[in-house]
Amino acid sequence: MKKTLIARVAALAAILPGVAAAEYPEKPVEFVVPWPPGDLEDVLTRMIAEDFQAKYGVPAAVVNKPGGGGGPFPGAIDVANAPADGYTVGSFIIAVPVVGPNIGIPELSPNPFEPLGTFLTYPFVIVAGENAPYDDIDGLAAHAKENDVVLGHFGAPLVPTKVTLALAKAKGFSYASDAAFDALDCNTLASGDVDVINTTLQLVLPCLDKVKVLASIGEERIPLTPDAPTVAELAPDLNIALWNGLFVNKDTPADVREKIIAVASETMKSERAQKLAAETGALVYWQSAEDSTARIEADIAAMGKINAALE
Repeated sequence: MKKTLIARVAALAAILPGVAAAEYPEKPVEFVVPWPPGDLEDVLTRMIAEDFQAKYGVPAAVVNKPGGGGGPFPGAIDVANAPADGYTVGSFIIAVPVVGPNIGIPELSPNPFEPLGTFLTYPFVIVAGENAPYDDIDGLAAHAKENDVVLGHFGAPLVPTKVTLALAKAKGFSYASDAAFDALDCNTLASGDVDVINTTLQLVLPCLDKVKVLASIGEERIPLTPDAPTVAELAPDLNIALWNGLFVNKDTPADVREKIIAVASETMKSERAQKLAAETGALVYWQSAEDSTARIEADIAAMGKINAALE
């Protein structure tokens, strides 16, 4: 009897290490996008999920968790609260690591995430309707000094909103009011609810010939709208790019990170990802975790200047 018990304990001990060291991934993986479906980060993250599933043979899917106009980033909070095992991966815009820790969200302060890498720089634009009585930012400034102009944005704490408001201040005007939306597209302008929106070019591509792109937010002019100056050209202190990347909890094991990175980096090199870049004016690439960390630090400094400009 004693020998039988010892044998069972030995057998159990032999099994348990194997269970604890089960190779990742062995169950479904979720890529959390804190925005509605359809924009570039969503499309590219779906490509990553598809390739991840094909490579590792486990289900992988995008889960969209919009935040009601820019906060409090419920999708990011869900990733922060998930186990640090690589089965919940965040696909986050610049605002999550740069703004999130500073707006009173306990789950995001201090920043619980580390980047696996960044993969997208948005062609972000400030746009007016085709019937607007101005064609550029200076014209908007002159008009807004005599008339009420309403701005639509994705959320007051977000980087493009702050850049847009800081640009207005630099040009000597302010918006009469502003409002946050989960989606900012052709219908938003057509409805007449707002006069100007800041949004990704992807969302207004279907009506690009019926809107006026007043400026773009980023380091370079967008190839699809070459006549629209960058905000940095109009106000050099407001130079910041809007990007998206993959993030995991800081305690996520290195081997798990490496497997996600291996897929995502190849996805960004793929023909379909680069075709999307050509069609939308986006920059699609893979930037390493180390370089992404340095980028975040630089963006935090840039946002400090932008916040100071708004004071």
